[in-house]
Amino acid sequence: MKPNRPYVSVIVPVYQGEHVLPQSLGALRASTLPADAWELILVDDASTDGSDVVAAEYADTVVRLSGRPHGPAYARNRGFEVARGDVIVFVDADVCVHPDALARFASIFVSRPDVGAVFGSYDADPPARGFISQYRNLLHHYHHQINAGEAQTFWAGCGAIRAEVFAAAEMYDEWHFPRPQIEDIELGNRVHALGHRILLRPDIQCTHLKRWTLRGMLVADLKDRGVPWARLLVAQGSTLKTKSLNLKTQEKICTVLVWSMLLLVAADAWFFKLDLVIAALICLAPVLFLNRRLYAFFERARGFGFALGVIPLHALYYCLNGVAAGYGWFLHELVGGPAPDPTIEAFAEVGLKTWPPVPVKRNTSWW
Repeated sequence: MKPNRPYVSVIVPVYQGEHVLPQSLGALRASTLPADAWELILVDDASTDGSDVVAAEYADTVVRLSGRPHGPAYARNRGFEVARGDVIVFVDADVCVHPDALARFASIFVSRPDVGAVFGSYDADPPARGFISQYRNLLHHYHHQINAGEAQTFWAGCGAIRAEVFAAAEMYDEWHFPRPQIEDIELGNRVHALGHRILLRPDIQCTHLKRWTLRGMLVADLKDRGVPWARLLVAQGSTLKTKSLNLKTQEKICTVLVWSMLLLVAADAWFFKLDLVIAALICLAPVLFLNRRLYAFFERARGFGFALGVIPLHALYYCLNGVAAGYGWFLHELVGGPAPDPTIEAFAEVGLKTWPPVPVKRNTSWW
């Protein structure tokens, strides 16, 4: 570590986060990593609620973006442009890192020169007590915990990357992701393709403050994750062979089985045949068996009744996977990769210099 500059730069993008910043930034300031070893950069993505004022109480640097929101990919890139550290840690504005998280990140990069990026895990104690919130946050925790080790993707909720690796990958794809979507997953694919190792370390934990609703879950699984992810996989030509987080063979099998069950139930509503009901139950049985460890985790964490309630909600997740895959493939074949609005494309074409700068179209995209 060089004494005149920090080893770690923590970048927090925020939009309308005034209500959560005291908790999330306060948690960062409570980190055990010595204060002179890291800096805190907050990028306010055109908030109108006073997020920048709150951030000024905690952050070393506040970057204020004007105009309309540009999305976390763009905001994180602007933060990187002013960062001084050798290691860049990305933390979401609604995430409270555990006190040892930054120190653990720093230790890995110091002791493991072969590692290019590392990301952590949500913990098992999300504060939002609604059923949907508990299900979603604990589901993420479960997947993080069981997938420890080598990864092909990245997670920006609580993830770190060497500055030189991030620069070599040409940062986040701010051109194709103007809203919170899968910009971190896409970045991880490029980092991995460059030959850099990525680790998932479940012992590096944080608390997710987000309160989920059923509508928010549907929007996230379709518009913000499922469809963009499907378009990315089709563009890569890796729809059937990808084995990264949440895309294992089991997930694909369960998606097919749930959709088969739904089609059989729909057929029974028309033909009124007992054989169709039996066939639907036969499709459901392996889904329950394949997810037995997940349901057992929910039973241990929140009780039998909670685990029972998870079953139909998780079946909905598989149903949405099927919709996202089909619609994502359709969009890719019809219109290609996602693109920004015509104004941004026009400004980028003529090279207009503005602040905030026009999103950059790089040559590293899969689209």
